[in-house]
Amino acid sequence: MHLYKTSEGPLLIYEGKACLIRQPWDALINRTVLHAYLKEILKNSQAVAAEQVQQLTAHAAAPIGTQEVWAAGVTYLRSRDARMEESKESGAADVYQKVYDANRPELFFKALPTRVVGPGEYVNIRRDSSWNVPEPELTLFINSEGEIQAYTVGNDMSSRSIEGENPLYLPQAKMYEGSCALGPCLYIPEKPIALETEIAISILRNKQEVFGGTIRLNRMKRSLTELASWLYRACKFPQGSFLMTGTGIVPGNDFTLQQNDEVIISIDGIGTLNNVVGVV
Repeated sequence: MHLYKTSEGPLLIYEGKACLIRQPWDALINRTVLHAYLKEILKNSQAVAAEQVQQLTAHAAAPIGTQEVWAAGVTYLRSRDARMEESKESGAADVYQKVYDANRPELFFKALPTRVVGPGEYVNIRRDSSWNVPEPELTLFINSEGEIQAYTVGNDMSSRSIEGENPLYLPQAKMYEGSCALGPCLYIPEKPIALETEIAISILRNKQEVFGGTIRLNRMKRSLTELASWLYRACKFPQGSFLMTGTGIVPGNDFTLQQNDEVIISIDGIGTLNNVVGVV
């Protein structure tokens, strides 16, 4: 099932039926066995007409309330290699090999909800960065008990020139206005998402593709439950949290985003997140 955050309230779509749910977003999603709860609501709800569904989903907001967004790094081999390449001159390349091999994953704070953008909105690159890329990532919604309940598409915008200069600049490379996009909805399956699920990205410039790539979740070194458990070891999230799980698709060293590029990220079963690139 798919849950959209719309101007009329949460919109649930499941097995060809759609309904609006008159509950606050945070209270609705932060629960155990979310799929079963929403299925019961749908049984007793009035259906929304197809025309209204189309209009509401076309203008859906990022599927986030008051939750924090965190992120995991170096969870794919390609990500490790890219981080090592960008850090050669700083002498810090070995740091990323150690992170990839370590028991403890790299987890970092990404964004408050005020810095998260939704479908159709601008993601930003920094004016003081010369090398910028999007990072297409499966993003988990984890309830306050540390249980994965839903999934969405995430874009973890990254300033590679800043992080490459010094790993301690990671916060500046990752955390700024419009550096995080989520959407188009929460995907709430009855069972955990399949590891054969494919993530795809296409970057358009003047309507022509300048980069594209795909990867499957089974290429990730760490499990989703492992990442979630590490995040909740010493942190409490009263309304739940979002966790971006890392990227395995990184453009070559000769590529950088430009203003007005369009970033299109799709994940099987979830949907497609489209954003245009701005500058901050």
